[in-house]
Amino acid sequence: MRERREGEDDKVAFPELFFDLVFVFSLIQLSHTLAGHYSLMGALEALLMILAVWWVWIFTTWVTNWLDPDRMPVRAMLFALMFGALLLSTAINDAFGDKALLFAISYVAMQVGRSLFTVYAMHGHSPDNARDFLRITCWLILSGVFWIAGALIGGEAQLFIWIAALTIEYVSPAVGFRVPGLGRSEFDDWDVLGAHMAERCALFVLICLGETILVTGRTLAEMEVTPLVFVLAVSSFGSTVTMWWIYFRFGQERAAAQIESDESPGEVARTIFTYAHIPVVAGIILCAVADEFVLAHPHGAIDLKTASAIIGGPIVFLAGNVWIKSSVAPGLSVSHLAGIGLLVLAAPLAFVVEPHVLLIISFIILVIVAVWEYLTLKSVR
Repeated sequence: MRERREGEDDKVAFPELFFDLVFVFSLIQLSHTLAGHYSLMGALEALLMILAVWWVWIFTTWVTNWLDPDRMPVRAMLFALMFGALLLSTAINDAFGDKALLFAISYVAMQVGRSLFTVYAMHGHSPDNARDFLRITCWLILSGVFWIAGALIGGEAQLFIWIAALTIEYVSPAVGFRVPGLGRSEFDDWDVLGAHMAERCALFVLICLGETILVTGRTLAEMEVTPLVFVLAVSSFGSTVTMWWIYFRFGQERAAAQIESDESPGEVARTIFTYAHIPVVAGIILCAVADEFVLAHPHGAIDLKTASAIIGGPIVFLAGNVWIKSSVAPGLSVSHLAGIGLLVLAAPLAFVVEPHVLLIISFIILVIVAVWEYLTLKSVR
């Protein structure tokens, strides 16, 4: 099986786009689960689900960074992963209940199966990459023991065992997937197609933003049209558009260019795409939950869950963008940090304003961030 090459092969292929479709359902399940079980424990469980779904997706993206999805065996692998992701997604709502084992088995089968396939696909023409994925497989098998054990044990212990499983997986890239007898991976030697990785992650962010539009549209369709509902529709949709602008206008292309020109592209790609996109994705999902809360109950006193979603979603989103942009350009994004500060200052308003007012305020702050960054970077060009 041939690998991707620079140039024409670094574009996202149709099988990859088809693979992404199942994650639309995953994100819908995640936002519904978080909205329906919005508490400290529910948020922790939802965060674990988000991290697991992201890890499945980003690991597959790394694989298709090297393997050509237009080759039939790679396509078959992607289709098998799609079915696994479909099963995984159906289990999200009850992953800490009756469907724990379905979630765990689907997840482990996808992670370990994909890595073993990659070892097989690369062993003949790229032994170094095959050895890297053999190391990765060892780590995934280790974490898989915890996933299955947590599902079988259940109860209060399940969450902590699954946290241990995710910790193993998230720590593994940071230590180079070191395995006794196999050594560790050197990310300086990883050949990364920066344009491909950047486009893949950008498409996932688009899926997340699209999910917020679905939530807004579905909720509005069940409501009577009034001036307030129209204003809320503008605020919700406007927030989605503004988040698109903040992420795509100055961040995504710079990330691709930085990886293409960096002497250690694997190291930069690991930071930007494997880790730094997590708060971006989580923040967008939280914003979708906030829209659902406010559109359903725009009046009255603001409870803690609504306030935390309205303020917390944009904060987490902006923090992720700070991480990405500071990784590809010197210094931190002042506009983003100012936006986080304004959102923190706006938090006490939850005690004196109604939910729809706080949502409008958060939207205005996002617009301020977008305009500030645009004018600043335009002036230095």
